[in-house]
Amino acid sequence: MGNKTVLFETHQEMQGKMVDFGGWDMPLNYGSQIEEHHQVRRHAGMFDVSHMTIVDVTGSQSKAYLRHLLANDVEKLGGEPGKALYSAMLNDSGGVIDDLIVYHMGGWYRTVVNCATREKDLAWMRRQADGFDVAINERPELAMIAVQGPEAIGHVGAVTSAARSAASAGLSVFQGVQVEEWFIARTGYTGEDGLEVILPEADAEAFWRALAQRGVVPCGLAARDTLRLEAGMNLYGNEMDESISPLAANMAWTLAWEPQTRDFVGRAAVLAERQRQPSHKLVGLVLEGRGVLRAGQAVIVDAAAQAPAKGVVTSGTYSPTLGFSIALARVPVEVGDTCLVEMRNKQVAVKVVKPGFVRHGQSLL
Repeated sequence: MGNKTVLFETHQEMQGKMVDFGGWDMPLNYGSQIEEHHQVRRHAGMFDVSHMTIVDVTGSQSKAYLRHLLANDVEKLGGEPGKALYSAMLNDSGGVIDDLIVYHMGGWYRTVVNCATREKDLAWMRRQADGFDVAINERPELAMIAVQGPEAIGHVGAVTSAARSAASAGLSVFQGVQVEEWFIARTGYTGEDGLEVILPEADAEAFWRALAQRGVVPCGLAARDTLRLEAGMNLYGNEMDESISPLAANMAWTLAWEPQTRDFVGRAAVLAERQRQPSHKLVGLVLEGRGVLRAGQAVIVDAAAQAPAKGVVTSGTYSPTLGFSIALARVPVEVGDTCLVEMRNKQVAVKVVKPGFVRHGQSLL
């Protein structure tokens, strides 16, 4: 038996199929993964993401500490509380320890990191805090519910207080606000508009049931994965890990090189890699014929070569929105517009595209 969120019994009551995910018992689906996927693209769905690790960083040097810890720069968040930033947290070799979101709370910061990397993340954050006047506080008493889809914000506003409703309706993308005991952010992991709500565990079940009564469909891990893959969003452990630099994981845009005096952890290693030119990059693959691309399949860049350069599919699935298979793959940088994927002892031709397939319900292809 794994860890359980405060909504565990509610998931069972709603016929959630429970599986282990990073040491947590979480719903894979509630019947139809495809239907859950379509509900988020077309209307609204809700996800229990209380397994995510919420870590608050407080203290007089919280900004200086995070400017050292993270590859992106919290200086970008400015002085106004509420703005959010996506960043990698690197090791000294430039590998990705984790990816996370950090929110500026006004004098302190809130980070949300992955559940499967919780112990190593907390250990690394505390180790890097040496010499800084900061406190690293995990917040296990808080739940987190993501409501995603074009109708999500309206549904949240309809089932919560007037103050929360007004605040959430006024949020810009990648902005959050603390209202009463709830923190509401216009962020997500689906490629759709929506909100992520961090709230006391005691409030979670009532909020979940109120949304369900309005027709917001509960969604599991399976739909969450196909949605994020359609959006071209990385999954830690697939697209990146401690052996992969952000340059090979389509995360170069998250590296804040200026000012040059900011010596964040991993900077020297990633800078050296950038100067000598990375050997691999992350791309999207499209298979419009029969078959499904799956993680681990080999990618052949130049079949005519005596020793063909190979890459690997990092995530692959059938796309419910597009009606064919898509994937993310780490491949040699010299890849062209097409390549081959080894599937069941056959080499299948696929298109190479930018790593992103669907946003706001529309094809990017």
